[in-house]
Amino acid sequence: MRRRRLLTGLAFVSPWLLGFALLVAWPFAASLYWSFCEYDLLTPPRLVGTRNYQRIVREVGGGGPLGQALWNTAYYALVSVPLSIALGIGLATMLSWKVRGQAVYRALFFLPSVVPVVASSVLWIWLLDPRSGLVNRGLNLLGLPAQNWFKGPTEALAPPGWLEFGSKDALVLMSLWGVGNFMLIYLAALGEIPRQLHEAAALDGAGRWQRFRHVSLPMLTPVIFFNLVMGLIQSFQAFTQVYLVSEGTGEPAGATMLLSLRLFLTAFQDLEMGYASAIAWLLFVVLLLATAALFRSSRHWVHYSGGGR
Repeated sequence: MRRRRLLTGLAFVSPWLLGFALLVAWPFAASLYWSFCEYDLLTPPRLVGTRNYQRIVREVGGGGPLGQALWNTAYYALVSVPLSIALGIGLATMLSWKVRGQAVYRALFFLPSVVPVVASSVLWIWLLDPRSGLVNRGLNLLGLPAQNWFKGPTEALAPPGWLEFGSKDALVLMSLWGVGNFMLIYLAALGEIPRQLHEAAALDGAGRWQRFRHVSLPMLTPVIFFNLVMGLIQSFQAFTQVYLVSEGTGEPAGATMLLSLRLFLTAFQDLEMGYASAIAWLLFVVLLLATAALFRSSRHWVHYSGGGR
């Protein structure tokens, strides 16, 4: 009877086990093996030891193409993720107010997040065109200088191009287009905050901002932590929009060459699958360390409704 139950259970989970083995476990192990090989997809892999990883160290330390891709990815993640969290919380807070047409406003702000990435990328390429884009036209009407956006290598938050928006800043702006997913999660979390907490704070003389800061925001920290981790992973894995806006080149001047695009071009354009596998493991380790650091820091700022951290 036990054997029959075991075989029955294995039969039911066999599709998942087969998919996991073929689509997850085997590629995971193969990429680790190939990262120690010289492999061009046309000839059998040849073991070269740690040569690929030594090349990574040289490129990152010497400011090579991979070092630039790592910096571009870090800049994109460190700017886009906090902005998406702040914008998501702000929109969710405003959309939680009881106003006429609340459902319509919620639908309008959520709708962009379900637009396909390819369609939204084409739209933003048109909007941010330096010559005829609507965004630059709006800046000119306000008396502000036009920006190069996808045609410029400058970084608004880094010298020497302070407040000169370039390609990476345009990618950040694109990422905020899909903030509706985060907004929806924050909106649900705001609805779960007990009304008694706000009423008690109001009785103590707390205004709207004080209630948000001392009641709503601490109660949202578990959701903020979740979105922070997920947003970090998504930003490091961003590929489709980067490929489209740069036409698969990472231009201008390598400003849009993120790690994901560098990995793709190394594997399928340069046919250096061994080195690409090593880059994939670099990406995995960076994400692992960043996620571990976030989990370690969460004990100091994430507050749960039960009083724990």
